[in-house]
Amino acid sequence: MPIPAASSTLAGLRVLDLSRVRAGPTCVRQLADWGADVIKIEMPPALESGEGLGGPRHGPDFQNLHRNKRSLTLNLKAPEGLAIFKRLAARADVVVENFRPDVKTRLGIDYESLRAVNRRIILASISGFGQDGPYVNRPGFDQIAQGMGGLMSITGLPGQGPVRVGIPVADLCAGIFAAQGILLALIEREKSGEGQWVQTSLLQAQIFMLDFQAARWLVDREVPKQAGNNHPTSIPTGVFPTADGHINIAVAGGPIWERFARAMGRADWITDPRYARAADRSKNRDALNAEIAELTRTRSSAEWVELLNEAGVPTGPIYSIDQVFADPQVQHLKMAAAVDSPVRGRMELVAQPIVLSRTPSSLAAPPPEAGQHTDEVLAEAGYTPAEIADFRARQIV
Repeated sequence: MPIPAASSTLAGLRVLDLSRVRAGPTCVRQLADWGADVIKIEMPPALESGEGLGGPRHGPDFQNLHRNKRSLTLNLKAPEGLAIFKRLAARADVVVENFRPDVKTRLGIDYESLRAVNRRIILASISGFGQDGPYVNRPGFDQIAQGMGGLMSITGLPGQGPVRVGIPVADLCAGIFAAQGILLALIEREKSGEGQWVQTSLLQAQIFMLDFQAARWLVDREVPKQAGNNHPTSIPTGVFPTADGHINIAVAGGPIWERFARAMGRADWITDPRYARAADRSKNRDALNAEIAELTRTRSSAEWVELLNEAGVPTGPIYSIDQVFADPQVQHLKMAAAVDSPVRGRMELVAQPIVLSRTPSSLAAPPPEAGQHTDEVLAEAGYTPAEIADFRARQIV
């Protein structure tokens, strides 16, 4: 029988998950965590060559990406495997894939082929650089997109040279945008009765996430540079040393600047011609930061966080990952959620950051073993036990 639903929000939605590595699974996780019936389609173990790019199946990365899904093993390169997939697609709502663009056409699972068996089908395709264009056949990886998308040129200390962000932000954002695109297409389908092809890429996602940094170029033809821990426009905002570590302080706008100056015991900064206006603070950023640092070194991080927040100045600690999950607010938000794994036992994974008051998300099921639900899914599609046994004998499933 199907696994417990993670939520009633997307109940009744069936998703065929052909995705691998991170961007595609990130997209599908957004659907699985909200109650869609997700069938993860994988190669039969006997035909799988080596460990995939997503890392070991029982490692933390795979476990976090593939919860709340069922698993079907299927050889799409065999005609019988393709026929099974199309029978499943005829009853599905969504297919998600992140193959290189030419692969789906070669396999016969491109949008037009799927639409021929189900005009309501939504195909979501995530690629490195788009489904056409001069770079269509290039393999796409997160760090390549971070570089080509401009992010590495504005990350890091001034003069340090390009620096990648510490998470695969292009992968993650492309996956989340693809999930949003699917939901948009589902809403539109309610009016038209037709599915459509949803497309995004790591490069598009990364450029979109440049946000105001991209706008600085597009509107004013200003090329942003590395600013390190300093905010490019709100000053003083950045990392400051304390007696036992470092903190972030964010001072944006005149009122907060005045509250900050008074809380630091330096009300004279408010009228100091070097710092009085935002433009003055920008021009004299280094001198101001040095004066602030001289003061922040005199107390602990916890003392400054409490003192400045009480004064209405946004301030926070800089945590290691273990400290993140030990924070009382993070624990209150339940950002670590437990699930029982038959292989790893009880473990915690990262919870959804979205809260719905009536139909919340949950970790209802751990990631499946490869092919754990093959017989079940095929039986739902109308195949007999004898047919399923024959498929297994011939390594179709």
